[in-house]
Amino acid sequence: MSNVLEVKGLSKQYTKVLAADDVRFEVGSGEIFALIGPNGAGKTTTIRMISTLIKPTDGDATVAGFSVLKEPDKVRESITYLPDEAGAYKTMKGTAYLNFMAGLFTTDHKQAAEYVARATAICGLKERLNDKISTYSRGMIRRLLLSRAVMTAPKLAILDEPTSGLDVINAIEIRRMIKNLAKTEGMSFLISSHNMLEIEFMADRVGIIAKGKLLAVGTSKELKEKYQAENLEEVFEKVVSGR
Repeated sequence: MSNVLEVKGLSKQYTKVLAADDVRFEVGSGEIFALIGPNGAGKTTTIRMISTLIKPTDGDATVAGFSVLKEPDKVRESITYLPDEAGAYKTMKGTAYLNFMAGLFTTDHKQAAEYVARATAICGLKERLNDKISTYSRGMIRRLLLSRAVMTAPKLAILDEPTSGLDVINAIEIRRMIKNLAKTEGMSFLISSHNMLEIEFMADRVGIIAKGKLLAVGTSKELKEKYQAENLEEVFEKVVSGR
């Protein structure tokens, strides 16, 4: 399995804080990798460096072979980033929103139509796409946003808290959408979440970060065996607390 993402010693030093310290991991083609940690652990800083939103103090990362330092434009063409606080234009109808967003990705009308058709199929909102987004539930909006994020079939999709605030049924639907995209299209995902049940269900491998350092990487099964834990929450507690 070739690697879509290779993180090579990323570090970020702010004035008094080392937010990320020599972080190293990789994400293979079609793999769902979860980066988890307590608040202030360095997750967001690491994700933003990979997304080219901030520059690392040291190290590098490559996405589809492109360096975040030397080829940031190529990296941005290869990824999508859906932050937790992302929203949609609620005065627009769903279809109009998808058409608008497709127009930001390409000026080719045929390509834009293909993007919209792809997003329409992925979100599964059907006739509700003809309604204003202001009438959508939180779960429907998240499905719309996810379909918009992957309409260009990026090599790597970076999702921050993809099911935050959703009820159980909508959260399950979003997780299934992500797993299906990884399985059927070979899309790679880098996910950050505080929901350990979600991580165990979705992620092929997990990385646990605390105080800027990546402390453990492995499958849920490997980590539970290594730390003699019954679930990922117990693994998380032991790793972060150093027990």
